[in-house]
Amino acid sequence: MTEPTNAKVGGLSEPGEYDDSMLALLQIIWGDGFLSPGGSEEIARLLEGSSIAGCKVLDIGCGLGAIDELLVREHGASSVVGVDIDPQLVERMRARMARAGLGDRIECRCVDGGPLPFEAAAFDVVFSKDSLVQIPEKAGIFAEILRVLRPGGRFIASDWLRRGSGAYSTEMMEFFRLEGIAYNMASLEESAAALRAAGFRDVRIRDRHDWYLPLAQSELESMEGVLGPLIASRIGEARAQYFIDDWRQMVVVLERGELRPAHLKAVKPA
Repeated sequence: MTEPTNAKVGGLSEPGEYDDSMLALLQIIWGDGFLSPGGSEEIARLLEGSSIAGCKVLDIGCGLGAIDELLVREHGASSVVGVDIDPQLVERMRARMARAGLGDRIECRCVDGGPLPFEAAAFDVVFSKDSLVQIPEKAGIFAEILRVLRPGGRFIASDWLRRGSGAYSTEMMEFFRLEGIAYNMASLEESAAALRAAGFRDVRIRDRHDWYLPLAQSELESMEGVLGPLIASRIGEARAQYFIDDWRQMVVVLERGELRPAHLKAVKPA
């Protein structure tokens, strides 16, 4: 497993890492309430062959809650508990759920980053969208996920992974510097091995690099073009240019194949 590397992407941030300009920028690019790419289409793709209808779901790294709305409204989850360690995000998610009239089915909690504050076998599904990258100790979080799942329960997630396990390239280190949010990256192979070691079975990893590379290139083109004036008006010229530089470097490491978005699925033995 790689050493923690401080460096954006997805909900389970350190408190305060998502400032207002970053929240505004990510939602301009990825849609209202989304802090990771793909919107409703990518959630549907992640859930292919994995119905959550009628399930009690835990969402680790819930962010602003747009995904939790989808899990209930479009995918039939009976209830969702979203957790995040950033109180700003949790408060914004609570307000979103109140506006949507979903407060009775979607709960959001601020957690401290330690063991999950739930009893064993409390959930049918543990879900996460692009946030586990920010947790340094993968064995610990996978063990906690296994603990809170009922027997036969499922882990369904996407995450930002890496190619290989050697030293990071100069290009990746520059990407981390520009990002400024804690990255703790594992490879596809390391993630699969860690899930199996935790006690999961039917572990499946789907590499999504070929999906996100052209999308990220298109996002960068939009930021430099049609979306540029809107972004600058919302967060200022200097901050807008900073994020464009960041996105450009992300495209570099995607083109090099070093950054590997992926789907992860596993089952707790019955």
